[in-house]
Amino acid sequence: MIHVVGSINLDLIATLPRLPGPGETLTGETFSTAPGGKGANQALAARRAGARVAMTGAVGRDPFAAQALALLTSGGVDLSGVRETEAPTGTALILVGGDGENMIAVIPGANGLVARGVVEDLQIAMRDVLLLQQEIPAETVEAALAKARNAGALSILNIAPARPREARLARLADIVVANETEFDLYAAPLGLAGADREEKMADFARRSGRTMIVTLGGDGVVAATPEGMVRAPALPVKPVDTVGAGDTFCGYLAAGLAEGLKLEPALRLAAAAGSLACLKPGAQPAIPPRAEVDAAL
Repeated sequence: MIHVVGSINLDLIATLPRLPGPGETLTGETFSTAPGGKGANQALAARRAGARVAMTGAVGRDPFAAQALALLTSGGVDLSGVRETEAPTGTALILVGGDGENMIAVIPGANGLVARGVVEDLQIAMRDVLLLQQEIPAETVEAALAKARNAGALSILNIAPARPREARLARLADIVVANETEFDLYAAPLGLAGADREEKMADFARRSGRTMIVTLGGDGVVAATPEGMVRAPALPVKPVDTVGAGDTFCGYLAAGLAEGLKLEPALRLAAAAGSLACLKPGAQPAIPPRAEVDAAL
């Protein structure tokens, strides 16, 4: 079982020929809405990878809630841990440029009320996987990591969005996932030594005994473990929209490890899924099913 504790949003997505600069107004091309939130995205990705998944989070008592949960519901994710609050359902305002790059502003809403008390209800068992991100309060993430360790479960922390002031949390997870920018922001707060990124990753793994994974976009992914470096390539694709690619990677990684794959094949599976997620617009609608990923490998 994979337990995902995290955010649930409704994404409001606008496409433009290019991303605007500071103070600039551009005329957009299309507008759409789609279920999102890093926690929900990762839960759906793990489910589409074939895993059993339970989601813990919060939504508001508003029209956005049903839309935000729609694909999790139809996909068969266990939503018994999702609570209703008086705060509005979280939203993400997403601008997508013609080259597939994006800019995102997140309004937490109900996600900010996912308090550490929800962790008491988690039924985490040995050999389960706990998957976390940072769109919910840091104290909730910390409590969930502690519970996973006490239960003998594998914990994965995606340090997105970056919170360098909460860098201590990275030392509490068995596996940390970051993109290049996020890792670079954490290197100094974590006191990592090295002449380049990979040396700093190796320093983290050596001193913490944990695994650090950094996604590199089209260049694939690299992981530093206490035993050494592991790499996996991305698929050669022309991105349409990179929104949700990292979340797809995390969900597929968790699913691969939960089914017993070693790290290197789990990374290859996750990297391929993340690549394919760039071929369609939106976050959750773009997450590929397992059969499509297996066919691409």
